[in-house]
Amino acid sequence: MVFGQVVIGPPGSGKTTYCNGMSQFLSLIGRKVAVINLDPANDSLPYECAVNIEDLIKLSDVMMEHALGPNGGLVYCMDYLEKNIDWLQSKLEPLLKDHYLLFDFPGQVELFFLHSNAKNVIMRLIKKLNLRLTAVHLVDAHLCSDPGKYVSALLLSLSTMLHLELPHVNVLSKIDLIENYGKLAFNLEYYTDVQDLSYLQHALGQDPRSAKYRKLTKELCDVIEDYSLVNFSTLDIQDKESVAKLVKLIDKSNGYIFAGMDASAVEFSKIAVRDVDWDYYRVAEVQEKYIKDDDDVN
Repeated sequence: MVFGQVVIGPPGSGKTTYCNGMSQFLSLIGRKVAVINLDPANDSLPYECAVNIEDLIKLSDVMMEHALGPNGGLVYCMDYLEKNIDWLQSKLEPLLKDHYLLFDFPGQVELFFLHSNAKNVIMRLIKKLNLRLTAVHLVDAHLCSDPGKYVSALLLSLSTMLHLELPHVNVLSKIDLIENYGKLAFNLEYYTDVQDLSYLQHALGQDPRSAKYRKLTKELCDVIEDYSLVNFSTLDIQDKESVAKLVKLIDKSNGYIFAGMDASAVEFSKIAVRDVDWDYYRVAEVQEKYIKDDDDVN
């Protein structure tokens, strides 16, 4: 049984930096890690990858040969990868004995809630290679400072969760830069736990650009609350404690914490329902560390 992460998220959310930092952290705690780059547009990798899709197909070649733009080219590349899944399977098989896998996917969000190619690739690998994967969906934390962008991030996260049908962890990445684009209207816990969105609707209603979309905003927020699936963890990839907390959550979601255990079903159930030990302090610590109180501003 092989465990790993499917790293996804919009462009600029920090996927490649995440894979680089996460692979270093996991190596430090004793796991053998293999990073698989499945982004044909990512030709400048800060990490050493065990498998690189550019050995199969390159976005630049596709765009030139078929006169496609970057978005159409990425869809073509994912379709080509799906049709050549045996190539990827053969590259992964030597890693299955003792490696933890990190899949670095493209940032084109349509691939994960509109098109089926990326999902088909993941599902076929899970079935053929007996993988236990968690989708780690990165969202840039600074979007919380703009109510409209935050609602968009919620919709994207929800759509991706429903489409991929994998154990799923949503992450506010770059949490150390969260207030670089403006002060938050509410405490951080409001955004991580996706609390009563009616307050957010009120904030949007104060913006004349958004006021005319008030009814649409309410309906979208109602959809998010009706599903009640989305929440966020936080991450500063340069902070080892922040990474360690996220790893605990991911290990619980994909079952890594059960690997090698010889216990009864009752013991497994106790572990499954147990809160992670840092959960109560999760948001309070991050709030204090990265977000300035008004009293702290001179």
